[in-house]
Formats: sequence, C-alpha cells, structure tokens
Amino acid sequence: QVQLVESGGGLVQAGASLRVSCAASGRTFSTYAMGWFRQAPGKEREFVAAISWSGSITYYADSVKDRFTISRDNKNTGYLQMNTLKPEDTAVYYCAAKDAYFNRDAIYTRPAQYPYWGQGTQVTVSS
Repeated sequence: QVQLVESGGGLVQAGASLRVSCAASGRTFSTYAMGWFRQAPGKEREFVAAISWSGSITYYADSVKDRFTISRDNKNTGYLQMNTLKPEDTAVYYCAAKDAYFNRDAIYTRPAQYPYWGQGTQVTVSS
C-alpha cells in the first residue's frame, strides 16, 4: 500500500507560478510510476502529466504542455511545477501512483490505471 498526500495548492493570479507536491509513504515509491490529474467542478477528472519511475520519461496533456513540468526526487516525493497559470487551470489536483517495477519507463495516462490516489489539493487561478 502507498499513501499519497498532496500539498502546495492555493489561490494565485493568472500568469503566476505554483508548485504542488505529492509525498508518498508506506512502501518503496521509487518503482512507482506517477501521474497528476485534475478535476474542475462539474467536469470529469482529466489527465495532466505523467512520469515513469525511472524519471526519464514524461508526458503531458496538450493543455499544459510547455507550461507545466512533472518531476520526482530520489526519495518519496513527486512535483508538478505550474507556470503561466490560467483561470482554466482552476481545479482540484490529484497525484496518483502505480507499481511499475517491471517497466522502468512506463507511463500511464488514464485514471483507471492508477490504484493509489491522494486526497487532492485545490488550485484556484483568478483572472
């Protein structure tokens, strides 16, 4: 079992930057692929970014490409750096993890592929 806790959300103005973090505990996180998703009110949860457990493969939704950067450290924390934020980025941001021990470069983009989820952190971007 892996427990995930997001932090770092908040209220910012359009054009600002924000970094959200995902702290993992419970098991060795180093062989887990990780993803970030978001859900705005009245909308379905959507994919934002993913990273392999090797850290060498990343993938982004078109809506955040060139503005957001996903990363992870060598311990138990993942990050989503968000630059040039827009009001349409307003949502609850969730991190998710999946054991990918046998495939160090695998990434996953669908919510159903991830068995472990955090509770979410609110990001609000004002215009």
